[in-house]
Amino acid sequence: MNLQEIIKKLPYGKDFLFVDELLQIDKNGAIGTYTYKDSLSFYESHFKNEPITPAVILTETMAQIGLVCLGLFLLKDELNNEKTSLVMTSNSIDFLKPVYPSEKVWVTSEKIYFRFNKLSCKVKMENILGEVICKGTISGMLISNPDE
Repeated sequence: MNLQEIIKKLPYGKDFLFVDELLQIDKNGAIGTYTYKDSLSFYESHFKNEPITPAVILTETMAQIGLVCLGLFLLKDELNNEKTSLVMTSNSIDFLKPVYPSEKVWVTSEKIYFRFNKLSCKVKMENILGEVICKGTISGMLISNPDE
C-alpha cells in the first residue's frame, strides 16, 4: 500500500480530513502534514476576534496522521473488509503553542506497541519553525462493525 492509497482509505469526509500528505510511513511510525485552511468553519467561533485551532482538532490531526494512517499501514491485510476500522481509544496530550488559520503543521508518530489489534503511539506536532506545538500519546484499536 503506497502513501496515497493510505490517505484514500481514511474513513473521513472532506470536511473532517486533516491529512494533506504522508511523507513517510513504516512499521515504526509515520510523518505527515496538514495546513489548517482559514475557511474551516470552527474559526468563526473559536475565538471570535482571534481564531485559533481547537485542541480537539489538533488531537484529531495527530490521531489521523500518527495513529490511523500508521494503523492502516500495519493492518493492510486485515482491513480489506469494509466493515473494519481503527478508532481512537485514549489520548494524553500536552498543548504548548497555538495554531492559527493557514498554518501548516508536521505530525510525527513513533509506535510504542502494536499487539492484539491495539496500537499505541508517541505523537508530536511541530510548526514550520520546528517548534513543538503539542505532544503525547494516542492509542486506538481495530474494531469490526456488525452487519446492519
